[in-house]
Amino acid sequence: MASVLITGASKGIGRATAAEFARRGHRVVATARDPRSLAGLDVDQRLPLDVTDAESVAAAVRNAGEVDILVSNAGVIFYAAVEATPPEKLAELFDVNTLGSLRVAQAVLPGMRARGNGRLLFMSSVVGRIVAPPGAAYQTTKWALEALVEALAIEVAPFGLEAALLEPGMVSSGALDAVTSYALPDDPYHSIAAPDTNGGARSGMITPEEAAAEVADAAESPRLPLRVPVGDAARAILAARREAPDTVPFVPGGPAAATGVEA
Repeated sequence: MASVLITGASKGIGRATAAEFARRGHRVVATARDPRSLAGLDVDQRLPLDVTDAESVAAAVRNAGEVDILVSNAGVIFYAAVEATPPEKLAELFDVNTLGSLRVAQAVLPGMRARGNGRLLFMSSVVGRIVAPPGAAYQTTKWALEALVEALAIEVAPFGLEAALLEPGMVSSGALDAVTSYALPDDPYHSIAAPDTNGGARSGMITPEEAAAEVADAAESPRLPLRVPVGDAARAILAARREAPDTVPFVPGGPAAATGVEA
């Protein structure tokens, strides 16, 4: 049995992952900005944790006790063409999706290093490896997270620790049903930077429970891979990306064919 700390556990993949680890007999510490949103989860602890607040992170990690496995899952998204992206809103995305993951990792690492054991799993996405308008802002934060975690994996290996990037495709959590969008007046990018509306991007969608099972499988595996595609569609997209040349942009199936985030 391991002690598992999960951020962003109020809904979607995070909530399903908390339930899956608990079902497998692990000690689960589920966290969210509002712990009331964790009601109904059959876990060991439900703690407040705001990944944008260093004091909140420190308090949650302190109250959680020893953490063997971190699943860093909290994330937010908006849609916009690059030209229409408000810089201050992009900064807010970085604060949650990238810096939030960094804050939580920095909080659990001292204890893991002292014990010489620990696994850190970070929720990236297929769009941590590809891009698909209109999600450039979200995708930028995930590309940055990929670099941070790849470096982290190298740095912590001598201490007996492992780090990994979880890369799901579309997940049917409802998170993309009402996404905030930003556009220029008389939006010149509407036809090429519009979210998928015909269901094409969602043909390979998996449920949060299916994603959670693969997350838990990775965490329990004898050896943790650096990158863990989650779902058959994600594996197919990432395999195609590896085979594609870097001389032209890679967009599987056309614009917005794969957003790689919870739906």
